[in-house]
Amino acid sequence: MPKGFYFLIGAQFASGLADNALLILGIYFLNEQGYPGWWAPLLKFSLTLAYVLLASVVGPLADAFSKSRLMACMNALKMVGVLLLLAGVHPLFAFALIGLAASVYAPAKYGLATEAVPARLLVRANAWIEVSMVLSVIFGIALGGALTGLSEVSATRVFVVSTQTWPAMAVVIGVYLTAAMLNVGLIPMDKCGPIEPLTWHAVRIGTFWKSNQKLWRDPLGGVSLYVTTLYWGVGAVMQFAVLLWAQDSLGMTLKFGAYLQALVAVGVILGAYMAGRSFKLHSARQALPWGLWLAVLLPLMVTISNLWLAIALLLCVGVAGGMLLVPMNALLQHRGMQVLSSGRSIAVQGFNENLSVLLMLAAYSALLAFGMSLTYIMLLLAVMLVAGIAPLCLLLWRQFR
Repeated sequence: MPKGFYFLIGAQFASGLADNALLILGIYFLNEQGYPGWWAPLLKFSLTLAYVLLASVVGPLADAFSKSRLMACMNALKMVGVLLLLAGVHPLFAFALIGLAASVYAPAKYGLATEAVPARLLVRANAWIEVSMVLSVIFGIALGGALTGLSEVSATRVFVVSTQTWPAMAVVIGVYLTAAMLNVGLIPMDKCGPIEPLTWHAVRIGTFWKSNQKLWRDPLGGVSLYVTTLYWGVGAVMQFAVLLWAQDSLGMTLKFGAYLQALVAVGVILGAYMAGRSFKLHSARQALPWGLWLAVLLPLMVTISNLWLAIALLLCVGVAGGMLLVPMNALLQHRGMQVLSSGRSIAVQGFNENLSVLLMLAAYSALLAFGMSLTYIMLLLAVMLVAGIAPLCLLLWRQFR
């Protein structure tokens, strides 16, 4: 791997660790401040909003500046978001600012990897990135759960808000600072990609829309973009569904439900490792049947009330997700750099995937608010996966039989 690549992995891990810990703390904060339960998915909604609204800007922005410095600045902006939350700013606004920073961070991170890593190592590089992301989810959720225990002391007023979470938020700020410091090690990789001027034409919505259409119309790029878009929407709902299921069916608190949620991430690590060894770029489409396996497992999850069966099932869900996502991501990034540029293609990918997340989370919150049971919600997700991926699997079977 190129010099500096493992600093990218470390910076990604630290930033993701803080993001995931903050999301668990945000749910605790909402409960503490008296918000109804259906507000929790809206935190993720607000985190994701900038990916969609600023999609035409973040790609050219990532191509116009030093990617390592841009990533460091975005980690600093995340720290500002945490401070604003403690200062009394509405939680959705504070999380939206953190999401804005994350939306700029993503094309810089993936663009750096795509530019600096040879095509023959791109699946392996994506496996590394995916493993670091998933490890950050596991340890971030665990850290968030542990920090909710730290927060179970008398409420303290910091700035404006009276909250128990201020020591936990201080830990999160420290992790963001560590991520920003690790970005310094990315300078050798940053020399690999060209700097493209930031112009009005580059950030126009019309220009972005043409880029979006161009990637969708590419035969391989369109298929991989379609699969990852569907996967991220389903995965966002899963993140909150597991917490709700753990509380309702297994009688767990938010803290221990967060630990159970991390098991999915452990499975994704196993799946990512297996995918990195099993698939090359030219064979990435052969990962599609794992999407059908994922569709079978989702409705089974909510019928289980035994803890050990739940652990095994969640691990299987994660493995299926990792086996599907890593090859599709690598194929999409490779085609995206050929059809567009690294930053612009990642921005198009982020727009579509996060628009799916927004729509899925909005629908999930609405269904919960109207009283639909979690069983029916998971059945709907399974039907969507089957309807979306089964035709592609059929085409793949016809091609290789």
